[in-house]
Amino acid sequence: MARTATKMPKRNKRNFRPTKSGAGMTKKGVAAYRRANPGSKLKTAVTGKVKKGSAAAKRRKSFCARSDGQRKMHNINCRKTPNKRICQARKRWKC
Repeated sequence: MARTATKMPKRNKRNFRPTKSGAGMTKKGVAAYRRANPGSKLKTAVTGKVKKGSAAAKRRKSFCARSDGQRKMHNINCRKTPNKRICQARKRWKC
């Protein structure tokens, strides 16, 4: 069984945040992705205050763990290079 490639929306200001403002996809970007990939469960970042143990808190914890692994894998120190995309995204997610 062959896996179908996912279609990403165009990389522009409307669909993706610039690094300076936290990286990641915007609401319109996620909507474009979901239109192009029916059945997708992609959501925007969890940026607000969340209740402990809620679904949003679990998503945040999962993202933070995954992104920390990526950060370590690429030997990125966010104190030295805070403008890296991964660092800005982690800051936006409040990791």
